[in-house]
Amino acid sequence: MSLPIGAEAPNFDAQTTEGPINFHDWLGDSWAVLFSHPKDFTPVCTTELGYMARIKPEFDDRNVKIIGLSVDAVDNHEKWAEDIAETQGTAPNYPIIGDSDFNVSKLYGMLPASTAGEFADRTPADNQTVRNVFVIGPDKKIKLVLIYPMTTGRNFDEVLRVIDSLQLTANHKVATPAQWQDGDDVIIAGSVSDEAAKETYPDGWESPRPYIRIVPQPNKQTASV
Repeated sequence: MSLPIGAEAPNFDAQTTEGPINFHDWLGDSWAVLFSHPKDFTPVCTTELGYMARIKPEFDDRNVKIIGLSVDAVDNHEKWAEDIAETQGTAPNYPIIGDSDFNVSKLYGMLPASTAGEFADRTPADNQTVRNVFVIGPDKKIKLVLIYPMTTGRNFDEVLRVIDSLQLTANHKVATPAQWQDGDDVIIAGSVSDEAAKETYPDGWESPRPYIRIVPQPNKQTASV
């Protein structure tokens, strides 16, 4: 099973297209998006890797590092990057982990612990559960897990929206309502008493029900893509 929100993101050493890394050291004080792929040279994943490369500045602006993973060897990733550049217009500009020993996929609950054998003998269907997005905070804790089927391309604009919410709510005692976009009104967190809320919001709040306390967003995040 996938790791739950709030769990520590497992640390690992791995080879990537940008050299060897220790994941926690690489993460440092940044946020991160780790997104995984069942196999190189797969069509939907090709579009995803290209799109992430194009919008990488949006993640940079939010102090978020991007790292990919595919159940293949690094030299295969490098060949795949040429196809991504030619078909999507942008080559990956972030590291991609080579997970040919299945180590990271198993650590993150994307493949059974019993998985073994040669990566080259496995098909995308064999690895179809390796289609996750993990958002990880500077505290090394998992903040978001999304799991997609192979036939549905991921919506990374939504990942950016969630990161805006995560970063906002990490710094202010608020929550974001359904369909929230950066700049919209927010909800005072339920853990905050009315007395404490009055100190932060002396002008009060809109309250259609006692448990719903709506206020303007207390800061302005970087505009979403």
